[in-house]
Amino acid sequence: MKVLVTGVAGFIGSYVAGRLLDHGDEVVGLDNLNDYYDVRLKEARLARLAGRKGFTFQRLNLADRAGIEQLFAERRPLRVIHLAAQAGVRYSLTNPHAYLESNLTGFLHILEGCRHHGVEHLVYASSSSVYGANTRMPFSVHHNVDHPLSLYAASKKANELMAHTYSHLYGLPTTGLRFFTVYGPWGRPDMALFLFTKAIIEGKPIDVFNEGRMRRDFTYVDDIVEGVLRVSARVPTGDLQWRGDQPDPGTSRAPYRLYNIGNNSPVELMYLIETLERALGKQAIKRMLPMQPGDVPATYADVDDLARDVGFKPATPIEEGVRRFVAWYREFYRV
Repeated sequence: MKVLVTGVAGFIGSYVAGRLLDHGDEVVGLDNLNDYYDVRLKEARLARLAGRKGFTFQRLNLADRAGIEQLFAERRPLRVIHLAAQAGVRYSLTNPHAYLESNLTGFLHILEGCRHHGVEHLVYASSSSVYGANTRMPFSVHHNVDHPLSLYAASKKANELMAHTYSHLYGLPTTGLRFFTVYGPWGRPDMALFLFTKAIIEGKPIDVFNEGRMRRDFTYVDDIVEGVLRVSARVPTGDLQWRGDQPDPGTSRAPYRLYNIGNNSPVELMYLIETLERALGKQAIKRMLPMQPGDVPATYADVDDLARDVGFKPATPIEEGVRRFVAWYREFYRV
């Protein structure tokens, strides 16, 4: 089938597009190749897809309403996997307008394209950051998430609300995926594992926030992609047992669902650093710092719904994932 993948030059998007092409699907890839991080890395990801049978690429900004309308009208994808967004919690503290343009206006344009052109299923990236001030662990899609701690988190919660509106009003099947700290080869340079690896190799200090007392549900990219593809193939229907007097945030009478995709095994930040030191064969110079605004002390995914509905749960051990990342980093950057 024909699938539109937005953010195709991004970390997760490039993997998803590759897997779809492996399955024989036709992929229309969209990305604006912005300079939030090194464009050369994005171009290198795209180069792995260029020339493959069934792949076409369109450079386009999500905020370009006319351009998105034309894309849907001309390409008419059957499914949409929407992974493009302005990412980053800390960046949202200093560049808030970028999040409204991409994550809200851009998402509206995707919803409208799906609505008017017969898309059978919209799968979109949400984030574990929506859990915000929640401390009940593990985080469940059935928990209320009304206390985001960053504009990035608020924009992702807004996406979930917008998607539900379109599912309710227009019968558009939508599924939101709350990703938990994705890492692996070809990863984002603004993420901790990438930053730590670069600094340790160069003999520079690493910033360890909250004095190292952070726990993250690090999830290997192959597991994320497997979850995305399985969920994409499962078009949601309305939950007839849903009740307005006891509303379940994770389901609806509309064709709308939410899933966590996380490793279901939080890792201490200090253990991640120790694992990375072993993989690199070099000790880190640690600069211990307090918690940063917008950060949360821990994330931990309840993936029972994902396992029940699509028969899969992430399970790549952090030791194996870090080893693979370091091997890729050394090869890609020739260090």
